[in-house]
Amino acid sequence: MFRHGQRIACARATWLAGAFFAASVMAEDAQQEQLQKLVAPEVEVLGHYDLGIGTTDSASAGTVTSKRADTRPILRTGEVLEFVPGVIVTQHSGEGKANQYFLRGFNLDHGTDFAITVDGMPVNLRTHGHGQGYADLSFLIPELVSRIEYRKGPYRAVDGDFASAGAADIALVDAPDSSFGSLSAGRFGFHRGVAAAAPEVADGRLLYAFEYLHNDGPWTNPNDYGKVNALLRYSRGSQARGLRITGMAYGADWNSTDQIASRAVEQGLIGRFDALDPTDGGESYRYSLSTSLFDRSDALELAADAYAIRYKLNLWSNFTYFLDDPVNGDQFEQADDRTVLGLHPRAAFVHGLLGRRSATTLGLQVRHDDIGTVALYKTRARQRLSTVREDSVSESSAALYAENLTQWTDWFRTVTGMRADFYRFDVDSSISANSGSLKDRIFSPKVSLVLGPWAGTEYFANFGYGFHSNDARGTVIRLDPNDPTLATPADPVTPLVKARGEEVGVKTEIFGGLQSTFALWQLTLDSELLFIGDAGTTEASRPSRRRGVEWSNHWIARPWLLLDLDVSASRARFTDDDPAGNRIPGSIEKVVSAGATVTDLGRWSGSVILRYFGPRPLIEDDSVRSSSTTLVNFRAGYRFDRRWNMVLDVFNLFDREAADIEYFYESRLLTEPAPVSDIHFHPVEPRSFRLTLMGRF
Repeated sequence: MFRHGQRIACARATWLAGAFFAASVMAEDAQQEQLQKLVAPEVEVLGHYDLGIGTTDSASAGTVTSKRADTRPILRTGEVLEFVPGVIVTQHSGEGKANQYFLRGFNLDHGTDFAITVDGMPVNLRTHGHGQGYADLSFLIPELVSRIEYRKGPYRAVDGDFASAGAADIALVDAPDSSFGSLSAGRFGFHRGVAAAAPEVADGRLLYAFEYLHNDGPWTNPNDYGKVNALLRYSRGSQARGLRITGMAYGADWNSTDQIASRAVEQGLIGRFDALDPTDGGESYRYSLSTSLFDRSDALELAADAYAIRYKLNLWSNFTYFLDDPVNGDQFEQADDRTVLGLHPRAAFVHGLLGRRSATTLGLQVRHDDIGTVALYKTRARQRLSTVREDSVSESSAALYAENLTQWTDWFRTVTGMRADFYRFDVDSSISANSGSLKDRIFSPKVSLVLGPWAGTEYFANFGYGFHSNDARGTVIRLDPNDPTLATPADPVTPLVKARGEEVGVKTEIFGGLQSTFALWQLTLDSELLFIGDAGTTEASRPSRRRGVEWSNHWIARPWLLLDLDVSASRARFTDDDPAGNRIPGSIEKVVSAGATVTDLGRWSGSVILRYFGPRPLIEDDSVRSSSTTLVNFRAGYRFDRRWNMVLDVFNLFDREAADIEYFYESRLLTEPAPVSDIHFHPVEPRSFRLTLMGRF
């Protein structure tokens, strides 16, 4: 299946494993008066979400518990993030490619402005061959997720690059409740097998897990998507002091049916599930080694994470068909081959401040991306015809952050933070004029005010700055690589783009069995230039502002019945004047998710989930808009005994014809004499089912 045989190369990380714990000892002398728990009394976690009343700093932050991850059908691995209220996860290409994410009025592309980590390792890849912040979760085994901690807005000092709209930290289990194995089969050539166990070894637990998946999908040109995941984790210790060492390996290859031109379907040239270039596709692998140490006491907590990641992607795409090259077509290959090293030591200690109870966290985040090749080639049927640009990039960053929580009274606390990020970009390009080095820095203050809790209710006001980095190649670019004469100048991008967020909100558990949150938010982005990976050059953008409202509800209506309703609406506009208009193409305006989940009703369990995301402007003057998409997914489970159970998942229950995503741009079909501006869409998959048999041992 795989056309590679490389293994992880992480010798350069050896010093990290030995040094990072020593580096974590950053706290001041801990001979202070030990304080009891700083925050409000414990609140019982209801249902499948923990709102964190008494512990969080915003209305839009919370935790998805492990209970929730088992109750909902997931079509694609990345959809685990749809447990975060307001997040939409779709796809516009083959299943091996990173998903498309939407949140808070953003079409986040493949991850820009939404930071994702898995057990402390960043998922977003900067200066990526396809798109800045590219976040591919295909290496994740959903059954091993223990919780998802989410935060929206740039209000936490620990969150840096790509976290302007929000962040999600996915934590994995040290050991499942029991060893398990499952086999799944479904429509469109879907097959999947998963197994995991965690025996006791050397005073700890050794978790090993394996996943194999194959899926053709409904496409006329089958996906032939095959992937293998493996995980090995050793953990030992207690809740107070412990160690984890984790190795992960992932490999996949696939064919792609990318978005297609609406006119080609309307004219009967192709069907909804046909491809206009059947040679599109990709192959990728990701290997990682990470380690985590922590030591907690009443007054002091030390922790440190270190990681080494080896990653490669070759991706072939054709979105415009014969627009640029009427003979060979417009297919291009994007290549990315890198090693990522990182370190994150931190210390939190309790102390007094002006006679009040206080806690301070200090942290250091270091990351280095050694990108041997990040390139763009023109191709035909995956065969290279010419090189648009080929670069080697070294991108390094270091961040210092500090955050203080002070409990001024029983009903008022503040969380204040400061973050300083320092970046260095070094680019060695095949076009000498586009080589160069650059340094930049950015400072991000943050403050949160929290009132309560009163009767299980808290009120929040938040303000903070965040940022995202731009592609290193764009920071030093001088010439447009798409001009064969290299005579067209290109403007360099802003290296670090500032964002400012404000939010007020409330969260409550005052009503029996109901968890409810409400937030009003605003996010402003500075003027910026964007590096477009599909073209290898820069494209102008404009300053923008997004505003919105979110309302999230989780109600235990009966001991066996959980009802969910999440509603969000946003308004996204460019803030400068331009004859083209001030709408932001692709900015999502309305999202609704509603569901009913049945747990332990005798031998039965199940859920029904409705997901709606509304129409969006596809062009600045709002003259072209996307359609809306409403889908219903269904799950029914039956437990034979304490060891064996069966689950039936049905996706797109009512077989709706809709689009996962829509764009508006120029393309040219082989039969057309000139370019045509048109809506290009990727269809939602038709109704399908998957049947899973799981055994626990």
